[in-house]
Amino acid sequence: MPRRRRYRYRYRRLAPVGVVALVAVAAGAWLGAQRAPAPAEAAPPAAPAVVRHVTKPAATLQALPAFAPEHLVTGVPSLHLAQPLEAQSAILVDATTGRVLWALRPHERRHIASTTKIMTALLALAKLRPNDVVTVDPSVPRVPLVREGLRAGERVQAWKLFYSMLLYSGNDDALALAIAAGGSKPAFVHEMNAAARRYGLRDTHFTTPSGVVDEGNVSSAWDLAGLTRVALRNPRFARIVHTKVMHVTWAAPTYSKIYINNNLMLTRYRGATGVKTGYTHKSGWCLVASATRGKTSLIAVVLDSGNMYADATRLLNLGFAAASG
Repeated sequence: MPRRRRYRYRYRRLAPVGVVALVAVAAGAWLGAQRAPAPAEAAPPAAPAVVRHVTKPAATLQALPAFAPEHLVTGVPSLHLAQPLEAQSAILVDATTGRVLWALRPHERRHIASTTKIMTALLALAKLRPNDVVTVDPSVPRVPLVREGLRAGERVQAWKLFYSMLLYSGNDDALALAIAAGGSKPAFVHEMNAAARRYGLRDTHFTTPSGVVDEGNVSSAWDLAGLTRVALRNPRFARIVHTKVMHVTWAAPTYSKIYINNNLMLTRYRGATGVKTGYTHKSGWCLVASATRGKTSLIAVVLDSGNMYADATRLLNLGFAAASG
């Protein structure tokens, strides 16, 4: 709303009118001083106290970290796994160098379910600050399950949506962040595919920010490992996906929520640091897992697995055993 009003006075002929105007301005200022200030929204832990309402996104997203595509994942497998995995496609990569340690049909294009949210988070984190207030678009509550239950018109700080999207895997959170960061779902999906091309993810094509609809939404174990290397270099992303449980306050009538990380590797595997699970009928069970022990950091991707945690554990054990041998 405009805050400034211009007043023009004709000093000689309209002096009485000017006096009346001055009295009116003074009265308005007195009344305004009597109004109580609007309450400010609470800030997330360790986040700056600045609150910015996201009403019109910038024309383009902020610049993303630039890595030469050939440096994201490179080389040929050097390790041998004695027993086969249950996954249809998988890869083990050194997270620091991108060197391939082991692979099974790594370039096979497959449905990837909610591991799609790794790219959504990477792009939205580049645009939205933690305390930015996102107004939930009317289309958000209609997204297919799984949803955390966002309501149309609800105003939520972005950091809460990021935690829900990456821990609980809310599809409504993913769509809300996509619209806030890109202006619309189609515009954001277009940027997702543009980012995939920039990073040399040749097996990847996105049609949704959440992965809830598999039609045309595909990637490979190779590409997901490379994308994860980029995402983990963002401290906010790395901190969120390493979080086991997050308690958040909420507006009435909800008041509070608890997000529990779906990635059980965080509690089952020593040194686990993330990253994301996924499942649909078409994709099967998918997992992108990361772990660090000593100076060695690894990324394991298993797609369409009958036992994704056992598969990821075996791959990570293989990598750490080789590093310590």
